[in-house]
Order: sequence, then C-alpha cells, then structure tokens
Amino acid sequence: MAIEDDRRDLSSANGLAGRLRGAWQALFGPPEIVSSATIARTAEQVIGNPQAQLIEQLIAGLPGAAIVLDRDGRVVAFNEAATGIAPALSRGEPALIGLRMPELVDAVRRAARRREPQRVEFFERVPLDRWMEAFVTPVRFGAGGEQTVDLLLMTFNDLTPLRRVEEMRADFIANASHELRTPLAALLGFIETLQGTAKDDSVARGKFLDIMQGQATRMARLIDDLLSLSRIELNAHLQPNTPVDLPPIVRQVVDGLQTLARDRGVDIKVTIPLDPLWVLGDRDELIRALENLVENALKYGAAGKRVDITVSRGQTRAGMPEGRVAVRDYGPGIAPEHLPRLTERFYRVDVTDSRAQGGTGLGLALVKHVLNRHGGRLTIESTLGAGATFTMHLPLRTDESASAAEP
Repeated sequence: MAIEDDRRDLSSANGLAGRLRGAWQALFGPPEIVSSATIARTAEQVIGNPQAQLIEQLIAGLPGAAIVLDRDGRVVAFNEAATGIAPALSRGEPALIGLRMPELVDAVRRAARRREPQRVEFFERVPLDRWMEAFVTPVRFGAGGEQTVDLLLMTFNDLTPLRRVEEMRADFIANASHELRTPLAALLGFIETLQGTAKDDSVARGKFLDIMQGQATRMARLIDDLLSLSRIELNAHLQPNTPVDLPPIVRQVVDGLQTLARDRGVDIKVTIPLDPLWVLGDRDELIRALENLVENALKYGAAGKRVDITVSRGQTRAGMPEGRVAVRDYGPGIAPEHLPRLTERFYRVDVTDSRAQGGTGLGLALVKHVLNRHGGRLTIESTLGAGATFTMHLPLRTDESASAAEP
C-alpha cells in the first residue's frame, strides 16, 4: 500500500493500533505482551515512513512513559505519562534539558554511540521519593534508503512499589528478629544462672522462673501474632461472607477480659443497641481484633480507671450503612505525631512501656488487616491528657434476613 494511503488509514490512534495488531499477528502469530522496542520495529514495517505525528500516536498507546529521540538526542515525541517523569520536555529541544538525571543522559549517549540497548536505574527525590528504571533502545524507523532514520526509544518502569516491599520485608525481618532475640537472651541468661550460682537458691529460682515464664509467654504471643497476620494477609483478597452479629462479639470480648480489668482496677462500661448489627465477617478474626483494642485500653489507659465501649449504627461518607465499635480510654492519650504510624508493624509510642505490658507491637497492625479484609477501616482519635478512642468501622449487611444464621 502506498505511503499516502497509510497516512489516511492511520489518521487516528485506533486505526494505528489496529494495523499494528494485524501486522504483529501476520508476522509473529497470536499477539502477546511485547516490549516497546518490539512495537517500534513492528511500526517500522507497517508505516514505512518516519512521521512525527504517527510516532506520537504510536507511543500514546503505551501504558508507561515513552520518549522518542533522534540520533542527536533531540526530543521527537513523548506521551503524556512521560511528562510526569520529565515535565520540562519539549519537542525539538535536546533531551538533556528535560532529563536532568545524569544516569539517563549517559545512557542516551551510550545507546546513540554504540547502537546497543541500555538499561539504567535512577532515584528521584522531587516531588516524591521514587525509584525508576529506563530502557534506551535504538530503532530504525522508515521504509529504507533515505527515508530511514535512526531513533532512540526510551521507556520507563516505576520500581517504587517493589523497592518499598523490599524495605518492608527487610524491616520486618529485622524487627521480628530483634523482638525474638530479647526474650531468648533473657531465657538463656536465667537458665545459665539457675545451672550455676543460683542452683541451690530456692528464692532466686522462684523469682527467675517467674521472669522466664513471662518472657516465654511474650515469645509465644509474638509468634501467634505473626502467624495470625500471615494468615490474614494470605486471605486478604477473600472477603468473608458469613453473617455475624456485632453485639454478641462485644459481650464475649468484655466477659473474657473482666479479669484483666479487675487486675488493673479499670471499670468497663458497655453501650449496645437492642437491635442486631449484622456484618459479613469472620467471627474469630473480629473477636481477635476487638480483644486487641480492649486490651490496649486496659493496659495503656489504665490510669483513667475507665474504658467505654460503644456499639452504634452509622453511615460512611458515601451514605452506606456501617456498624461502629468504639473503644474509649481515659489514659494519658497519644501525641499527634504518633497517630499516623500506630498501625505499622512493631511501631510503639513507648517501647519500654509496651514490652513491660507484654505487647508485641503487632496488635494494631493485626486490627488494621482484619478490618481491611472485611472492607472496613480503623479510625484513631486522641488528645494528650484526655485518652484515646479507637473505632472499628464495618459495612453492615443490608439483608436483615441474616438473623437466622447466627446461633
């Protein structure tokens, strides 16, 4: 087909995409996921003449950022996603003006000089911390002879999510190892003491055994919390579908923690509506989440001598009905700078106090993951000196016929 006919047929992005798909299937079989460089080579065979407008239409269909340069490093075309990486890009201008990363400029120069693909990673701090990788691929564009030009195709991948996952994994391993190492070291030390100097000291033996029991309990709880988090994350994509009534869960949790409340000298006041509040959920997970909130209130808010638990019906911002379980303590409260990080794994406002209370630093993280799996959320409100309120928000089941499903 003549070049002029191609221009008419490829006058829109959709027409170009259709021709490319057809060419790819004719040349290489059924279409699969292909690289940007492969698409550019296919475009060369289909279009047959280097036209900036056609190049623009071609890279506009790419999911990621893409920039096309000539052999001298001047910008020929770029898609909208590329402006997020290099806002200063301008057609006809040297690429080094818009690409302010030395690593990128060096990769462009190497690709132009060697005519070989280049890959480079770089890090940006403005406007946000972001890790990126770029591929600079030399391509020949045109029908051959004098109409063929040498171009450079740059494509980008955002590595930030992968890097953040790697950092989270490293932090998690470091924190988990540290949390386990401390009680293990204490146990080993006391065992050596009991085998040596305190071997025949009944008073010291009783004291050390009590401490060893506390450390072993702490390790067991840490491992239990880690396993619970792992299990919840494994099923995070599967939202529970069993009807569960919230008020009986609250009563069961309160009854189970009355002994702890008496030991701490804290009075628990519960306000529950007469009507049931049905949610689709996992009963055991909801009990575990609420237990963590109430235990925290009893341990860290004990100075207030009172904990209020309120179950109510409300609405989300979108107007959907939700059930709310608020746990309010009257302790010292939490400083504002700590609130955004409370649900991070192993994050503690006061490490010494948390360990003294037997905390693992995973309780609120577990609560957050349970609520996320149930399509809910956790809100935290606190004022220094006036206590804190932790509220579980769970979407209500609109079909009230679920009442028969809960024993």
